[in-house]
Amino acid sequence: MKHLVIQGKKEKIPSHPHHKEYIYRSRMFFLANNLYTFFAVNGLKYYIRKVWLQHKYKIPVPYVLLIDPTTACNLKCIGCWAADYGRKSEISYEKLDQILTEAKKLGIDNISFTGGEPLMRKNDLLKLFKKHRSFPYTIFTNATLIDEEFAAEIARLGNVTFLISVEGYRENTDFRRGKGTFDKVMESMDLLKKHGIAFGFSICYHSKNYEEVSSDGFLDFLRDKGAWFGWMINYMPIGKGADVSLCLNAEQRKFLKDRIDTYVEKHQFTIVDFSNNGHKAYGCVAAGDGFLHINAAGDVEPCAFFHYSDVNIHNVSLAEALASPFLTHFREQKIISDNPHRPCPIMDVPDALLKITDLEGVCSTHLHCHETPSELYAKTKPLADGWKPVADKYYQDMSDKEKERFKMVAKYLLYRDSKNNI
Repeated sequence: MKHLVIQGKKEKIPSHPHHKEYIYRSRMFFLANNLYTFFAVNGLKYYIRKVWLQHKYKIPVPYVLLIDPTTACNLKCIGCWAADYGRKSEISYEKLDQILTEAKKLGIDNISFTGGEPLMRKNDLLKLFKKHRSFPYTIFTNATLIDEEFAAEIARLGNVTFLISVEGYRENTDFRRGKGTFDKVMESMDLLKKHGIAFGFSICYHSKNYEEVSSDGFLDFLRDKGAWFGWMINYMPIGKGADVSLCLNAEQRKFLKDRIDTYVEKHQFTIVDFSNNGHKAYGCVAAGDGFLHINAAGDVEPCAFFHYSDVNIHNVSLAEALASPFLTHFREQKIISDNPHRPCPIMDVPDALLKITDLEGVCSTHLHCHETPSELYAKTKPLADGWKPVADKYYQDMSDKEKERFKMVAKYLLYRDSKNNI
């Protein structure tokens, strides 16, 4: 039996299934309230090993590697760029196998599959889960392709966690995802619960559903269905056809943030929202400092929403990709903002978006229709300007201790220069 020491308390964690440990680690990290917990979640020995690997390879080692195995999806959700891609790109099984082998060597902790709909490649994914058993895997999925046979195999493997997309109750989920989707999602949740498979929910919140998805009633409903934790994702107007009216204004975003924070505090339930929890995640976690994304065409991107790159995984190793001029330049531009409540260079500090992408060789990776940084900036700048005074008030309300901790962790523990110096 494995143990984790959290704030002085020794907790027993089974080595299998891995997903239970991953969820526990996530919960403790996002509930962390001091530097001791920052180290204790994984252990000081673990952190020392991570730093050693980063200095050995002269690159940051992300905690999570997100991979799109395919652009194909069986749904056509409103406002989702993947809906326009079709089966235009996918990474071969052999290449995915190679990427995971390299990720293990580098010391990456978790592999997440996104899309598209990753379960369009469920047979290939199962082979990867079996071959690379040491990774805990997370699948962001619409859940409509989960069936009895697949669930039974996942339960036997014991190393996969699902994050199931849902937009609210039936009306709001079917509004974006298509009629009948909500009922199928509920069936899949019941199936996973029946087989004892850990799952959480993934909610893209926008102007039409933010009140419903942040309500106590809806969150209680998802917990009763069996969700162990949740992710909240701020709708971003990525792509030329994106509907900007779905973006939250400052008042709506504050409403949702306050509601979610209250719920998390009341129930001690983990809900990860990088847009609104920058003070807990220590700012932007993209470009290898925490997360790295590889799209289905092989482009290596800072995160799943930042569709710009200068390197393709088909041409370089994973280590070489992490050391690319663009990703290095991105990391050197951090901290994106001195205010952790404005962590995102797309939605919160779009001036940083222009600065980060102002580098030779950087191009749009949006497969449907390339979007320049200036075009994206024009959509998000008004939203960022509206959010700034609200975020500044949140920052003012932080204690001096919290502010100092953010600066210290961000400066000395997370971000590194082009030579990987802390």
